[in-house]
Amino acid sequence: MVQRPRGTRDFTPAAMKRRLALEHLLEDVAQRHGFSRVQTPVFESLELFTAKSGPGVIGQLYAFQDKGERDLTLRPELTAPVMRMVAEEMRMDTKPLRLSYYGQCYRYEEFKTGRYREFFQYGVELIGASGPLAEAEVIALAVNMLHATELEGWEIRIGHVGVLKDALTGLGLSADVDPSTGEPPVASAMRLLDKGDEAGLNALFTQQGLDPANTEPLRALASLEGGMETLGPARELLSSMEGVSLEALDELETTLQALAALAPAPPALAVDLTVARGLDYYTGTVFEVKVEELGGEGQVLGGGSYKLLHLFGLPDLDPCCGFGLGFDRVQLALEAQAAAAGRQDAVPGEADGRPFIAVAPNKTEAMPLLPLVAALRAQGARVELLLSSKNYGRIIKWTEGIGASHLLVVTAEDIENGSGRLINFSSGDRSDVALNAEAVLQSL
Repeated sequence: MVQRPRGTRDFTPAAMKRRLALEHLLEDVAQRHGFSRVQTPVFESLELFTAKSGPGVIGQLYAFQDKGERDLTLRPELTAPVMRMVAEEMRMDTKPLRLSYYGQCYRYEEFKTGRYREFFQYGVELIGASGPLAEAEVIALAVNMLHATELEGWEIRIGHVGVLKDALTGLGLSADVDPSTGEPPVASAMRLLDKGDEAGLNALFTQQGLDPANTEPLRALASLEGGMETLGPARELLSSMEGVSLEALDELETTLQALAALAPAPPALAVDLTVARGLDYYTGTVFEVKVEELGGEGQVLGGGSYKLLHLFGLPDLDPCCGFGLGFDRVQLALEAQAAAAGRQDAVPGEADGRPFIAVAPNKTEAMPLLPLVAALRAQGARVELLLSSKNYGRIIKWTEGIGASHLLVVTAEDIENGSGRLINFSSGDRSDVALNAEAVLQSL
């Protein structure tokens, strides 16, 4: 028996109902923030991703050559394709651009709960505007999206890579590329800090001819915990370090103030000045969201300000700000919380108010009922017509199996009389109704 490929999933109608509800909810919030949906191809030039992440990324990709021997890959993420689209298609569009997107991505890696080889990502990009207000707009969208899902207990951690870069250069690390590693020591240190690798950080300082004891201010910076109240101690600490600018910290403070005005308070907000996101192209505020229910795979959203458009010859539009939302992980967290609370619906809007009517001709032809079925559908009801002959007991079983809220049973005599029997499967109530759409809908 042929089975689905490892690391992929099938979605039944019940699962798709939840997924569509979540997708529509996210898109509705994005539109209210002025963002417009775009879409890019599922496969792209391999060079698009090696230019962004280096040749080392190829081992994680579904890379291949087409019949013209062109190097292509299934897309592993959606930010780079959107940047490529902007460079090709939207150079002259009014800036800033507010773009949203959703789709499948592919990475060849071991899969586990919340991590798949085929996965789905929702994201947004604000292109052509920079600074604290632009960053606050994007973070506010993320916060409002998660509030709209009714996800509980999540935490957003916000930092600014400029604070960390200034601190590291103030301690003597160079921002120039080290030929032995192929990256600036500052970037290496940020990656180590992001991973919490203290031994690696000490080794890096030693390799650069610096005393590992100089890392103590970084430990002090990392130990600061809390919300806006951490900015005061951080300012004192950075002011005590020679040659360190406070500009990035001032920008972060402005971003947090604007965020408080634009979005409701998250369940938990932490200012983390050592959040580096592990990627060199971030330039300003960075943020990530974690949910406890997912354990080690708890991050459901991450983003920040970055520079990528220079890869396509558009330096004038940098920096940009955006985030990627792990659609599958948010879905898993919502379902876990719904199960723990004994709720049937995991996503707001999943149980929409649309009536679901099963129409069953009983020992008669279906043809006379087709205009009624069409009229009910035209007025917004979901209607399933029984397409084969069944006895009454099997009609009831069929209605329960498809999950209809109401059953309209019609016999040949009913058609002559112009009425049928309507059964409410929630209450058990039964009533005779005229065979027209208005009468049926009023009787629900």
